[in-house]
Amino acid sequence: MAEIKVLNTSGEEVSTLTLADSVFAAEINEDAVHAAVVNFLANQRQGTQSALTRAEVSGGGKKPWRQKGTGRARQGSTRSPQWTHGGVVFAPKPRDYSYRLNKKVKRIALKSALSSKLAEGKLIVLDDIAMEDYKTKTVIGIIDAIKAEKAYFVTGEVNKVFVKSAANIEGVGTAEAGSINVYDILAHDTLVLTVDAVKKIEEVYA
Repeated sequence: MAEIKVLNTSGEEVSTLTLADSVFAAEINEDAVHAAVVNFLANQRQGTQSALTRAEVSGGGKKPWRQKGTGRARQGSTRSPQWTHGGVVFAPKPRDYSYRLNKKVKRIALKSALSSKLAEGKLIVLDDIAMEDYKTKTVIGIIDAIKAEKAYFVTGEVNKVFVKSAANIEGVGTAEAGSINVYDILAHDTLVLTVDAVKKIEEVYA
């Protein structure tokens, strides 16, 4: 069982916490991590791209010149794909790119991401993040104190004050324990968990 220091928002060590090996020291499965990242990105796609096929562009009803005798290539319409203002071959149309990933693969991928952060020394545990006022300056102070630039903060419950205060800071992400995903964990340099978040993650994935 791995032990990690628990810091307060001033960057001071206040206690230690034992982490479950099944979650934070799991074997890292790169294939599962890759699958989870591709799935996340696919599910974010709007799929609203669209272009017109030759059947949908206006005009082109008349044959531009007779079939034979002109010395030019035969043409049936000025809206064929090779013409300027012609239709698009295999034009993209609105579609849904989302798909579901096997639950077992998702669990393995998340454990792998959490374990990689601990192994790299890029996991920080805070005792709590208590904020009464909406102040970006306070969040910046916490980041500086714990030395965690481009951090992904995960709390046990939704912390509206903290989330809104951190929203304007470039490179900083926030989430509650029930909505974390592999992509965001890997996209940020440092993973910052509160003690409550650690307990909730272990309840679900241990």
